[in-house]
Amino acid sequence: MSESVQKKPKISASRRLFLKTKILKKASTLLADEKEQKKIDRERTLSERVPPLQLSGLSVQDLQNLCKELHQKIDVVDEERYDIESKVAKNEKEIEDLNHKIFELKGKMKRPALKRVRVSADAMLGALLGAKHKESIDFKANLKTVKKEEEKKEEVTDWRKNVDAMSGMEGRKKMFAGPNA
Repeated sequence: MSESVQKKPKISASRRLFLKTKILKKASTLLADEKEQKKIDRERTLSERVPPLQLSGLSVQDLQNLCKELHQKIDVVDEERYDIESKVAKNEKEIEDLNHKIFELKGKMKRPALKRVRVSADAMLGALLGAKHKESIDFKANLKTVKKEEEKKEEVTDWRKNVDAMSGMEGRKKMFAGPNA
């Protein structure tokens, strides 16, 4: 083995067992403390929010009325809880159905290969600006136009006619006199 890989120091089985039992004892004491703290918190919140019942000195009729009121309140809370549970169940079912539909659509539909489409500048602006953009903008109107000067083209004629016209004495006169003669 190479020196770069360090070996873990071996712990004896008895030491490992001792450490495990120590950790378990600590966890059990923490759990017991947590349960006791929850019990104290529960009693404190109940004493703050719910006044203690004074049942002594109440007649049987008053106790029955009190029980009926408590049962009615419990029924109202149960109905609200049931309504909320039914809404949650309905929404979870709808989410599950939509996820299933999405999964099916991903499998069934194959996306077509996209083609390159040439789009005019007006169409691009329409897509970017939305339906509000209706008038077309002439981008070419803002550009400066550069006119090419037409090169003077010499007339190209049949060279044989030119040779015939320049031959002889008349041709010499024309050549020396210039084109305006």
